Amino acid sequence: MGVSGVGKTTIGQQLATDLGWQFIDGDDFHPTANVNKMQQGVPLTDADRLPWLMALQTAIADWLTHHHYKVLACSALKASYRNYLHANHPDVHWVYLQGDKALIRDRLQARTHHFMAPALLDSQFEALEVPTGAIAIDIANPLDTIVQTIRAQLPL
Repeated sequence: MGVSGVGKTTIGQQLATDLGWQFIDGDDFHPTANVNKMQQGVPLTDADRLPWLMALQTAIADWLTHHHYKVLACSALKASYRNYLHANHPDVHWVYLQGDKALIRDRLQARTHHFMAPALLDSQFEALEVPTGAIAIDIANPLDTIVQTIRAQLPL
């Protein structure tokens, strides 16, 4: 979890590969209306995010029921979102990807074929509630180091 541009997809895909799990991108659960707003540079409201959170929670509950372990990349910027998705299940673990705003902005501006407008980065940082109890990772490190650090801290 983390703001847009921290590397959730890149890191999540590598972590999933290393664990032999499936990678899931939380962005794929956004309704079209949300994607359209973000493409236009309009920040989402909590009301906008509710259908997205509900879809993610349903998917997570299904995966846990069927013991299908996944690496899910999603922003989950607020504690209330994480609590809703976590549902007090001991097999849900949060990894908080954090980094310098300038580095993240550079990454967003270099990114192509993504609906998230770089102009929304400030609103993401404003909405971010830094998680407690999560595995905190500095994204300035190389990808392999990041993934090794996450794996070493996951209680598997």
